Amino acid sequence: MNCDNNEELFPVVDTAGNVVGKASRGECHGGSMLLHPVVHLHVFNSRGELYLQKRPAWKDIQPGRWDTAVGGHVDYGETIREALRREVCEELGITEFTPGQVAVYPFRSEREYELVHVYRTVYDGTVRPSEELDGGRFWSRDEIFENLGKGIFTPNFEGEVKLLFG
Repeated sequence: MNCDNNEELFPVVDTAGNVVGKASRGECHGGSMLLHPVVHLHVFNSRGELYLQKRPAWKDIQPGRWDTAVGGHVDYGETIREALRREVCEELGITEFTPGQVAVYPFRSEREYELVHVYRTVYDGTVRPSEELDGGRFWSRDEIFENLGKGIFTPNFEGEVKLLFG
């Protein structure tokens, strides 16, 4: 069984994304509401379908739900682009892609406060989900919209759907 490393260090940022300190994963996810950056990559294929990952049951946030293809924390000392490339490689085995920035927004849940850097790409190569995930697959736009609000997707993903599909 995998588990998250609560001692992993994240940068703490202001709302403009400037690093103002550092804190552990445990502190950031423990209700402290320390703002910390994360990266999301939405992977579309050339048919317009969107790849979603299934979060494993052992995750400390939103276990078992379908989520953004790639989502991960920025490590302390790492740039947003470095974190994006690392997470995409780790989670999906993709090393060659062209990210386009979609948005940057703050997201607050009952346990944490994130500054989310959202990117998208079109990719038709092989996707190899890592052992960090419970797999994944491409979803059509209609299939996504039919399942919104049913507890299948993470709240964060549901909030980003309008950024992706208008």
